[in-house]
Amino acid sequence: MKIVAFAASNSSQSINRALASYTAHLIPGAEVDLLDLNDFEMPIFSEDREREHGHPPAAGAFLARIAAADALVISYAEHNGSFSAAYKNLVDWASRLSRKVFQHKPTLMLAAGPGAGGAASVLALAERSAPSMGANVLAAVSVPSFQDHFDLARCQAGEGEPMARVRAAASELQAALAAA
Repeated sequence: MKIVAFAASNSSQSINRALASYTAHLIPGAEVDLLDLNDFEMPIFSEDREREHGHPPAAGAFLARIAAADALVISYAEHNGSFSAAYKNLVDWASRLSRKVFQHKPTLMLAAGPGAGGAASVLALAERSAPSMGANVLAAVSVPSFQDHFDLARCQAGEGEPMARVRAAASELQAALAAA
C-alpha cells in the first residue's frame, strides 16, 4: 500500500513534515511517498493568470501523486490562524484541474505547533473544507507544544497523550486500508 504524506508547509525545518513522516511510517509495510511542497512551487493563483497562461504543470503533478496513493497523511502548519500560503496556493491551482483534490482517499489530518494551541485553528479549517476537497477524513489530531512530545533530532515520539492520539489515528488508517 502507498501512503502520500506531506506537511502543508514549505519550511525545510517543518515540525509538521516530521509529524507527517513519523505517522505515515507507523503503518507496517507501507510505501511512504513524502512530498515536499517546494517541489510544487507555482505563481500565486489568479483567474487572470489562469486565463493567460493555463495551469502550471506542477498542479497536475501534485494531483498525479495523490492519485497514486492509497491513503494520505497531511500535517498542517498554522500561519496566522490559517493555511500556509504555499499550501493554499497549491490547492487553489490543483482544484482548478480537479475540485476533489484529495480524490476521496482515506486521510489523516494532523497539525502541530510549538505552543499550547497545537495549530488547532488550521486543523479545524482543514476539517471543515475536507468534504469539498474530497478528503475522506478518518481522524484529525492536533499536537500542542510539539517539541515537548517529539524529539526532532532522533525523529522519536514521546509516550504522552498527544502522541498516543497520533498512534491511534495511524492504527485507524491501517485498519481502514486492511479492510479495503
